[in-house]
Amino acid sequence: MAQRSHDRGSTGGAPVADEPRRVRNVVLVGHSGAGKTTLVEGLLAASGTITRPGTVGDGTTVCDHDPAAVRQQRSVSLACAPLWHNDVKVNLLDTPGYADFVGELRAGLRAADAALFVVSAVDGMDAATAALWEECAAVDMPRAVAVSRLDHPRADFDEAVALCQRVFGDNVLPLYLPMLGDDGISVVGLMGLITRRVFDYTAGLPAAIRQPDPEHLPAIVEARDELIEGVIAESEDETLMDRYLDGEEIGTDILVEDLEKAVARGHFHPVVPVCAQTGVGLDVLLEVLTAAFPSPPEHTLPAVTGVDGSPRPPLTCDPDGPLVAEVVRTTVDRHVGRISLVRVFSGTLRPEQTIHVSGHGLAERGHPDHDADERVGHVYSPLGATLREVPYCVAGDLCAITKSGSAETGDTVSAKDDPLLVAPWEMPEPLLPVAVVARSRADEDALARNLARLVAGDPTLRLERNPETHQLVLWCMGEAHADVVLDRLRAGGVDLETEPVRVPLRETFGAATTGHGRHVKQSGGHGQYAVCDIEVEPLPRGSGFEFVDRVVGGAVPHTYVPSVEKGVRAQMERGLVAGNPVVDLRVTLVDGKAHSVDSSDAAFQTAGALALRDAAGRGGVVLLEPVDEVVVRIPDRYVGAVLGDLSGRRGRVLGTEPDDSRVERSLVRAEVPATELLRYAVELRATTSGTGAFRRSFARYEQLPAHLADEVRAAHAP
Repeated sequence: MAQRSHDRGSTGGAPVADEPRRVRNVVLVGHSGAGKTTLVEGLLAASGTITRPGTVGDGTTVCDHDPAAVRQQRSVSLACAPLWHNDVKVNLLDTPGYADFVGELRAGLRAADAALFVVSAVDGMDAATAALWEECAAVDMPRAVAVSRLDHPRADFDEAVALCQRVFGDNVLPLYLPMLGDDGISVVGLMGLITRRVFDYTAGLPAAIRQPDPEHLPAIVEARDELIEGVIAESEDETLMDRYLDGEEIGTDILVEDLEKAVARGHFHPVVPVCAQTGVGLDVLLEVLTAAFPSPPEHTLPAVTGVDGSPRPPLTCDPDGPLVAEVVRTTVDRHVGRISLVRVFSGTLRPEQTIHVSGHGLAERGHPDHDADERVGHVYSPLGATLREVPYCVAGDLCAITKSGSAETGDTVSAKDDPLLVAPWEMPEPLLPVAVVARSRADEDALARNLARLVAGDPTLRLERNPETHQLVLWCMGEAHADVVLDRLRAGGVDLETEPVRVPLRETFGAATTGHGRHVKQSGGHGQYAVCDIEVEPLPRGSGFEFVDRVVGGAVPHTYVPSVEKGVRAQMERGLVAGNPVVDLRVTLVDGKAHSVDSSDAAFQTAGALALRDAAGRGGVVLLEPVDEVVVRIPDRYVGAVLGDLSGRRGRVLGTEPDDSRVERSLVRAEVPATELLRYAVELRATTSGTGAFRRSFARYEQLPAHLADEVRAAHAP
């Protein structure tokens, strides 16, 4: 059946779905090392899509084709791998398990209609996986669990299931139990609980189906009773439970039908033991993916508006409807150009079709709002990095388009004559800054080109050119994300290095003082003559700058008073002790002298600057640092550790409160100096085992402690 599906309706061997009900979009999630990529390889081989599975260690897997993924031996980006089973196309979306690449995970969730949680029978799961299950539950996303790595000596299927039930909650029950071989260690088969049949993989795939041995029956009966009760409890037939309790034997067909409906609604979560290396469970897992997971028409589609924000009717997954699709991932290949992975929500995307590409709402991350009409060249079915041309892509399916001049991750693709905008998915905020410096002028040009490509494809990467520190800062999700970004820049031919990130400070006066500026030069011809006296007094934080003219008797001619102010402002921009802008100041011009011939605008500008520097030399200049308001979202069990850590960062805790959106989670509000937050994204993750998140916003400037101010002054001393 798999081979016939490959041949029918395909171009160049690529599978093509001609209706949405023959598509399943499944995202694989789980912690790094759980075996997601290896499982995809096994499923591709089991379905006949590839001839033999690759390995992560050798860097030969379909999904981990990125050089950074090969080097790190872990997924760093979203990858799509379609296969066919029972005349159904399954788009497997392999996502990174490491927290730094959560943006790729979010994109996979957006493109999918169901989630397969991969849990290691050896290592269990991490807290981030548990938190993701809660998020999927909040929107009733259908979920199933694959317990992987059964061939490992320390694998414990029963403990993995018990862990899933403790963490994931009710209705997480196995459909199959592993069957051990004669050595009592290796898993050679599965025992089906509903069918009460054994799937024997001793001879490989496909499994030989037979009756269970007598010693297997007690385990099957006990687990089967629990499974049937769980399935019947979710049945739409309210009489089924009474019939079951009265001792009636419920037919297998009825149980299977009710099970599939409950899974598709997101109310029941089957557990399937699998081993990608030996093939155990791969065929039955394919049955779950195709028979129990919903097709795109059964999944709620995102809201759409006009490009101007005007309301539009809800979308339907109709191949004949208006074209609406979304770019879920963008990469730039130096030979092919821009490659966009697209989820089609409505309509049909065809080659040579004129489309409208819209991107709005991410200007602060380096993605300016853009709208453009473009012509689609070819439409492809992606298999990892391989692009296979197809004649069309119907609503509900995934495809790739190339050579778009403007498409970026998160953009909406729609019809030229009716451009629309899909409501954006949640984009995590990058909070780890990395300052980069090109080694030469030629590298600066290459750096600019490569950064434009990276930012177009990665909405979790924010590019900032700080006008005060003159640093080029990349805001990343974490250290691993930063490593991948830097590797890609260097692979693009950029010779660069990193440097410590500098936080822009401010300077002001701590007390009132006076200043005298005298600029007198005579070197033949017109000289330069200007003298001014000023009084300086600090203003409350955020007050800005005031200039007051209190000169009497024309000591400073009226035409030169603005020149003094201009000179003072220029010196404030340059700074007084550490090169930082001066703020919150009132400067009063009280006296001065002028010369009828040698005085000029330039001379009084210089005198004004000298007067402010003289006032600074009399002491009283203080440094100000930015303070951010921080909101940290964490599980309740980490509140104490986070509060202690914030206090150690000179933070002022404002309070804690329950997180209304998540159970057993709290929000901690605090004010923390920005200099203490440079690596907080990394350290919070370590403190909370990857479950903590935070957001920050500028609050105000406060005086820098004396010992830190002395260090800054010493660093800028001539």
